[in-house]
Amino acid sequence: MARSEKLKEMYPFDMYAYANGLTEGELTVLQNLRHFLETDVKPVVNEYWEKADFPFEIFKGIAETGIMNSPLLFEGREGARKPSELYNAFLYFELAKLDASIATFYTVHGGLCYNTILLGGSEAQIEKYAPKIASWEWQGCFGLTEPDHGSDIAGGLATTAEKVGDKWIINGEKRWIGGASTADILPIFARDKEDGKIKCFIVKGGSKGLTVENIKHKVSLRLVQNGHITLENVEVLDEDRLENVNGFKDVARILRSTRADIAHLATGMTIGATEAALKYIKDRDQFGRKLSGFQLVQEKVARMQANVVSTMAYSVQLANMQEQGHFLEENSALAKMHNAMRMRETVAWGREVCGGNGITLETDVARFFADGEAIYSYEGTHEINALIVGRFLTGVGAFV
Repeated sequence: MARSEKLKEMYPFDMYAYANGLTEGELTVLQNLRHFLETDVKPVVNEYWEKADFPFEIFKGIAETGIMNSPLLFEGREGARKPSELYNAFLYFELAKLDASIATFYTVHGGLCYNTILLGGSEAQIEKYAPKIASWEWQGCFGLTEPDHGSDIAGGLATTAEKVGDKWIINGEKRWIGGASTADILPIFARDKEDGKIKCFIVKGGSKGLTVENIKHKVSLRLVQNGHITLENVEVLDEDRLENVNGFKDVARILRSTRADIAHLATGMTIGATEAALKYIKDRDQFGRKLSGFQLVQEKVARMQANVVSTMAYSVQLANMQEQGHFLEENSALAKMHNAMRMRETVAWGREVCGGNGITLETDVARFFADGEAIYSYEGTHEINALIVGRFLTGVGAFV
């Protein structure tokens, strides 16, 4: 099959040919991933969503497709620790158009945790942790948000770390930490009691004084096991303090990179909701004909497709800029803000065109509709990202 035909078959929604920049190796990995998602994950995802459980055994198969470390991703990128940013965007499109929880679990591990190691660790620490994270031998999470501090975490971090000899003693709580209860390593951000600076510590799963309770009764991202972490005199060796995290500016550096991932994830959900809605309206008969033949329905799906194309445009251009080394806070904030808004709009339209059946899991749009609320708020709420962009435009910070 010619490359153009392969791309059209894989990405019929890609009207402006954003996928043209992918390499053959990247396309192969994405094809293998899609096959696994469609055959092994899609048949059970609604069941796991309804019972609020995560398919850990099945997810191992996703990791084994080589989405982080396949040699096919590094052709012409020898020595790089990460695949290309464009591939990363399309990886999120694939994961999130199937399910937001699957994509979220990945971004906690392959985005937040992995980037914390790569950006915060010394070369020795990167060598120690990065290969095991990339291969999924070790599962990671990201311990920043706290019960009383989310958007104001820069000035309000309450978890503390105290240096005692060659160890650090960590005390505090973290909340909404995806994958915390099963993580092998937990990067925990804490304020150094001596100098007041935020630092990051690699806490091992099962450490004495570490407890994790999964948050229950969620109506969004029900597969993801979000943990409430309590740390009571947890000891961490000094060698496991990430050397290059010495203040919130270093945390912001990590978030600048991973906020783009959530912009991509929102794009994937926009695609997924549109595909699910189209499948339904092409099959559903009303008033003697298919729903797809009604003008008002076509107007809705046309607007949904416009959102697909615009969110892809933000994602792809942001990925291209980051590939060139331009990691600007206002750019990632704008992309996350825009794509989350358009995603929230699109999942609602998807629910709408499916009528009453749109509130059932069978149509898939109900899952996108509910999960969209979490994506809209995490990795920077709409308001926080708007204020970042507003500060860039006006030169005036309006956070307080």
